[in-house]
Amino acid sequence: MSVDLASTAGFCFGVSKAVNRVNDLLAAGEKVCTLGPIIHNPQVVDDLAARGVQIVSSPADVPEGVRMIIRSHGVGEDVYAEAAARGVQVEDATCPFVSKIHRIVRERSEAGATVLIAGDEQHPEVIGIRGHVHGDSYVFSTPEELIQLVKDHPELAKKPVAMVSQTTFHIKIWRKCEEISKKHYTNLELFDTICNATAKRQEEAVAMAQSHPCMVIVGGRQSSNTQKLRSICEACCPTYLVETAAELDPSWFAGVTSAGLTAGASTPSDIIKEVHVTMSEMVNNEVLETEVSKTEQTAPEKPVEEMSFAEALEESLKSLNTDERVNGIVVGIAPNEVQVEVIGRKQTGYIPADELSADPNVNPADIVKIGDELNLLIMRTNDQEGTIMLSKKRVDAMKGWDTIVKASESGEILEGTVADVIKGGVLVVSNGVRVFVPASQASVYRMDDLSPLKGTNVRFRVIEVNTARRRAVGSVRAVAREERKEKEEAFWAQAEVGQVYTGVVKSMTSYGAFVDIGGVDGMVHISELSWNRVKHPSDVLTIGQEVEVTVKDLDVEKKKISLTYRKADENPWEIFKRDYAIDQTVSVKIVSMTTFGAFAQIIPGVDGLVHISQIANHRVEKPQDELKVGQEVDAKITGIDYDKKRISLSIRALLPEEEAVVEAPAEEAVAEEAPAEEAAE
Repeated sequence: MSVDLASTAGFCFGVSKAVNRVNDLLAAGEKVCTLGPIIHNPQVVDDLAARGVQIVSSPADVPEGVRMIIRSHGVGEDVYAEAAARGVQVEDATCPFVSKIHRIVRERSEAGATVLIAGDEQHPEVIGIRGHVHGDSYVFSTPEELIQLVKDHPELAKKPVAMVSQTTFHIKIWRKCEEISKKHYTNLELFDTICNATAKRQEEAVAMAQSHPCMVIVGGRQSSNTQKLRSICEACCPTYLVETAAELDPSWFAGVTSAGLTAGASTPSDIIKEVHVTMSEMVNNEVLETEVSKTEQTAPEKPVEEMSFAEALEESLKSLNTDERVNGIVVGIAPNEVQVEVIGRKQTGYIPADELSADPNVNPADIVKIGDELNLLIMRTNDQEGTIMLSKKRVDAMKGWDTIVKASESGEILEGTVADVIKGGVLVVSNGVRVFVPASQASVYRMDDLSPLKGTNVRFRVIEVNTARRRAVGSVRAVAREERKEKEEAFWAQAEVGQVYTGVVKSMTSYGAFVDIGGVDGMVHISELSWNRVKHPSDVLTIGQEVEVTVKDLDVEKKKISLTYRKADENPWEIFKRDYAIDQTVSVKIVSMTTFGAFAQIIPGVDGLVHISQIANHRVEKPQDELKVGQEVDAKITGIDYDKKRISLSIRALLPEEEAVVEAPAEEAVAEEAPAEEAAE
């Protein structure tokens, strides 16, 4: 069974802005209080309280030296006036969409209009909106209440009326109220002030509820938008509201094949993640991934020639007029959208994350910053002075397509980022356009798994363009091969034995490792990996590791390069030559034995032979009678042959003579020591 998480679940822009501001002030060491709970989520509020954040009900309750944060719901003008009169430092975290409603009702009421507000009369946001009305205002929450309002106040029928809604109001109920108001008020101005994030969240929730046997809503029970999500989903399927994962009941999912999961605008991502994982464990007995990217859910399963990754975009481009372009200044950035002020229109606009860039994995904060001016395309306008939905991706695509076409004609090399791996290849975003690169053209090496390429920057050449359908096919391999050939020619033109290079380990075999030293590959034989014995190259190196290697040998005809990873100054014989001498006493460890003596390690990589005649000050039948492997003893260096790399050691030389020992004839001694020399070598 699958647990599907809504892409719109979690903090909206306004809530994220408010919570982040509190955290920023706390991190700066400021003392902070909030005018009412910062958001309708008890877990977040409790966490902030534990960190010293107080909750006050009015500016009069603010302690001296403490900043008062106005939450995203906003407040009336009287609160600002009281705070100023008392000298309270105010941090205004009112959601920009709520601030827009304040401006609308203030301007319309000052012009003589009566203000009608669709929402919960006791909700802090509605109370704050009414606090900016200079005149009469009325609140209704259902079509029936609006009809009753019409009956109770017939005098409004021909007067100027401005109607707005709470940002989290139920969108379907709002549409019904719009129809009713148009029938009864002849001088009416309608402002669709439902937050776009709320509208998208509700639309997605309905779609999920219609396609799943059950839904789980995560959020505070006091949250208006969370309750509305529950209400609209309950009309389609069994729906359960939880504040934390601890409230989940396994019986809810018995016998169902899938479940939908969404969350209110005041629900932090860590709680959503915990609920998602816990649900997945309940229904599948395994932990699923918390977030599933849109691309993974919709990755094409068609052959390359049938792909439609650009069709929807291009069809929409054909129907849009370039006169609908505007410029906007970035005023807010959230994970799911970017807020802008449209220049010359006094309008607030927003760019959904999927309209910001052709890369579906991009983080908005990585490509725009506060104050940036962007060239944008109008996608949808909610009302004559309300919020508009904009697209940066489509403007970029219009500009970028010309670049792609010119590059295909000129052979120019372009740069881009691998945005996604799909069946048959990868999608590379370049100049705002997605270019398909087949698997056979995605790398200079054949790769069965292309997933490591995701997120990497690549250079490619456009090899095919379909201008009618605005499709482009590119090749990374063609550019990589050309660049590799140039690097190879440059390398062989100046290559010499002894040169030192910094390279990257590309692959390994049982007999060595292959290292890319700048466009050419050289091999480090296993014997050249370390001065000590190595069983396999993986004991020393890892794939992708950056290493410093030295050219040991070159075969110009066969274009083969032998490298060494061993460092000359780490050569144990050089260390021995520097630190040890004949007649020096050393502490050694017995590492092996033969019939003619024992080999002892002086330092790692350098062993000496203790001949059987030099083990003790008495006759020894076999080395095992006096020594054992692993034993540490003191010995005297009695001979060094650097050419043959032989060292003679004597334990006997450090012992007092206890008794006379009958020495063997000279001829026998020579014959006896000869095998030892051979073994040492």
